[in-house]
Amino acid sequence: MAWIELKAADGHTLQAWEARPTGAPRGAVVVLQEIFGVNSHVRAVCDRLAAQGWLAVAPALFDRFSRGCELGYDQAGMAAGRAGKEQVGEEAALRDVQAAISHAAAAGKVAVIGFCWGGTLAWLAAARLSGVACGIAYYGTAIHAHQHERPRAPMLLHFGDQDAHIPPEHVREIAAAHRELPIYRYDAGHGFNCDQRAAFHAPSAALAGERTQHFLESHLC
Repeated sequence: MAWIELKAADGHTLQAWEARPTGAPRGAVVVLQEIFGVNSHVRAVCDRLAAQGWLAVAPALFDRFSRGCELGYDQAGMAAGRAGKEQVGEEAALRDVQAAISHAAAAGKVAVIGFCWGGTLAWLAAARLSGVACGIAYYGTAIHAHQHERPRAPMLLHFGDQDAHIPPEHVREIAAAHRELPIYRYDAGHGFNCDQRAAFHAPSAALAGERTQHFLESHLC
């Protein structure tokens, strides 16, 4: 587990956290951050994926304005994260995601998995970028705004029924527009997968994790 350097198509150099399995990887997973940076939670997600046999790479999308940015889960951190997300923008973020996908492809087929802002980017990556074998989005806050886009790779979506940032009607509309996609809903709120947040809901995180692992094995192996 270590930091590496990636270069995007526009010449921007960014860091990425890379976690390697002990043996030969079964494939690769690009992990896309929330608005809090590639913090200890994101790195732990990568490490768990590596323990399952995947090469995991998390590009530091906030490096475009603040290298090494890690924010807290308090109000100040959320405000700074929202501002950072807007400062980077989707197009530049996706260039960095593509750089991570291209790097990870040496390990085999590549999945993209994201949380919150990263969940939206995973959706857009599956629709717009090359080299994506499948995508998984946890509570992607702006998927509804991009529901007209058609993923070119299989997608798995996780949502919390108590999510104050994603109304239930938005989830229903996404499901109606994409009937081919597996969409799971949990009795939990936004950020339920993060054990560093008050919203963490262990049963939902465990079930979503099982479904995610099965989905990865189905599409990468």
